[in-house]
Amino acid sequence: MIKFGTSGWRGIIGEDFTFDNVRIATQGIANYLKNSGQKGSGVVVAYDTRFLSEKFAAEASKILAFNGIQTFLCTRDVPTPCAAFETVRRKAMGAINFTASHNPPEYNGLKFSTSNGAPALPEVTEAIESEIHTLEEKHERIDVYDVPELIETIDPKDRYLNELRQKIDIETIRKSGLRIAIDTLYGTSRDYLDYFLIEAGVDVKTIHNYRDPYFGGFSPECSEKNLGDLRKVVENEKYDLGLSTDGDADRFGIIDDRNRFVSPNMVIALVALYLKRYRNIPGGLARSVATTHLIDAIGKKLDVPVYETPVGFKYIGELILEDKIALGGEESAGMSMYRHLPEKDGVLACLLVAEMVARTGKKLGELIEATFQEFGYFYSKRVDMKLTPQLRDSLAAKLANPPKEVDGLTVANVNTIDGVKLVFDANTWLLFRLSGTEPVARIYAEACSPKDLKHVLDAGRKFVAPA
Repeated sequence: MIKFGTSGWRGIIGEDFTFDNVRIATQGIANYLKNSGQKGSGVVVAYDTRFLSEKFAAEASKILAFNGIQTFLCTRDVPTPCAAFETVRRKAMGAINFTASHNPPEYNGLKFSTSNGAPALPEVTEAIESEIHTLEEKHERIDVYDVPELIETIDPKDRYLNELRQKIDIETIRKSGLRIAIDTLYGTSRDYLDYFLIEAGVDVKTIHNYRDPYFGGFSPECSEKNLGDLRKVVENEKYDLGLSTDGDADRFGIIDDRNRFVSPNMVIALVALYLKRYRNIPGGLARSVATTHLIDAIGKKLDVPVYETPVGFKYIGELILEDKIALGGEESAGMSMYRHLPEKDGVLACLLVAEMVARTGKKLGELIEATFQEFGYFYSKRVDMKLTPQLRDSLAAKLANPPKEVDGLTVANVNTIDGVKLVFDANTWLLFRLSGTEPVARIYAEACSPKDLKHVLDAGRKFVAPA
């Protein structure tokens, strides 16, 4: 059964992610667009560097055109934020993007974004799923003929990069003399992130900047483990900064001048503080329920509102569309800013970090330490625990009646915006979220020291599976 999660429908290529299922999913989207009376110039169809992505995109375009829907098919793989920008620019009804983001290479995915460039909200994906399930129940193969006059091929690269030039202070980066290493992880940001900086006259070295559907044999995720090659370049060749994006370039990874991986939580906090203090960007700050409370400390000192959302960037995207926030971010390395896209943009995030280092004249390591000194120390981590059916039922029952104390930690507040979050004090908390697609409990924790963080995480593990 085709089911849309927080980032669309994903599946293993050749198992459940097949051409027949792609045809059904696309026809379901076409039916939704027609039945809901959506207005717009057509649908943008994009794809990433995964195996068969361009073929799936071509088949989806064929289905849409057969349904009388004008289709704008990208000529090569493009970053997810680029597809979102092009959707808004063309005033399209939406976009279909074939990507599984940072999932392992054997996966592909289909993501639908609405006319505002944002990931579809649950009410939209539920309506699409209903159309898809109606088609699935008929057990009929979808077969269509070509309508080439309704398929236009496009290359949105230059238009998207021009938009970034309006958001980024290129001259400041250029004058700073920064030397920047980039790892595109075999994904869609090649010839985007590196091109932008090289064109600006920055000394850049890029690695993994070619298409590999197997992503070098690992998931194209900007994790500390996966950025080992970038760290070697930064260390051995003395670069000031290491920048990376995941497979579809909607997430970021940063290596500092001391060759350390900088957590997405810290990057989001640093950029939020920079945008408010140096660029005077209006609005509050937004974070998901699983993201660092360092954002709250910054918001409190700067006297700006902090919005807490469920996990899923679509909710932060809504706040961006309403011009309520200067910046919004998620601990999973998603970020966007005021009057930009209501979608994660890893290319923008990397460029903002470069601009921040250039404009402040401080090394990234210095900025991190100064932020801790001013706002206090925040250490956070996420772990996943596999669950037996019995453990899952037991945990669900316990979360339905949250505890008042966990391993000596007194619960001051319980937050159920998404999962169950036990807040112990301003910077110490524990969040439990049950995966909707696999037998896994996601445990997020934050504390003011590595020792305290270990204690909180251990308490979370014991809560899930008592010895």
